[in-house]
Amino acid sequence: MTFSIVGRCDEGESWGVAVASKFIAVGAVVPAAAAGVGAVATQADANVAWKAAALRLLGDGVSADAVVRRLVEGDPGSAERQLGVVDATGGAATHTGADCLDWAGGIAAPGVAVQGNILAGPQVVESMKQAWDASPELPLAHRLLAALAAGDQAGGDRRGRQSAALLVVRPGAGYGGGDDIAADLRVDDHSDPVSELGRLLDLNDFYLTASTAAEKVPVDGALATELDERARALGHADFQAWVGTENYEMRVAPDTTWVDRRVLAILRGGAH
Repeated sequence: MTFSIVGRCDEGESWGVAVASKFIAVGAVVPAAAAGVGAVATQADANVAWKAAALRLLGDGVSADAVVRRLVEGDPGSAERQLGVVDATGGAATHTGADCLDWAGGIAAPGVAVQGNILAGPQVVESMKQAWDASPELPLAHRLLAALAAGDQAGGDRRGRQSAALLVVRPGAGYGGGDDIAADLRVDDHSDPVSELGRLLDLNDFYLTASTAAEKVPVDGALATELDERARALGHADFQAWVGTENYEMRVAPDTTWVDRRVLAILRGGAH
């Protein structure tokens, strides 16, 4: 009922999972990941306990292959389950139980595990793997999403579409550097969940990632005055109050010495 991709970036800094299904809120069931440890997808007749068990084993230095073997051997229901695992070093493994509903199968290669069940055919996982191989230059979240979109376009879940999710972790990548969550996005019930997930990822990139040097516009005296005046015209005490109201903290310097060019365009009446 699900197709997923588990991957690690080529630089070995990020791990993640992208998944879609004709099943409500698939993101609550399938993906798990921990920075510096690895990532996991459990699906079909999913054993959600496999997520914590797999991350625990990966954290102990057990390889992806060995994690899959241990979990499968220890579960009498494994014939109806699927599992994909990528470990800290990029080792990857996938399991498809003999009793998973057709079409079901998976592909594992260094850095990636792709798997699915109740699919339109093997072309779904094959297209996902091809898209992964063709996009090493993309940030991991976008690379996983590109692979998921390729699987969706190849037929995806043969029952239809309903939900999709994306989870990516990297040390210190979370909001304000307080945790490792680079992206944790879910589309729980939607007619085109993979496309909607892409829209959410674009918003995530804007609101929850830091501006690059090229995106930063220095704020001099004249611009500072303009920012405050425009913010007051919108009913705010000053520019910083507007920033807080609109959740642009990741895109403006705490001391307002620079502002992201897209935030500046928004305040001036443009669109990001």
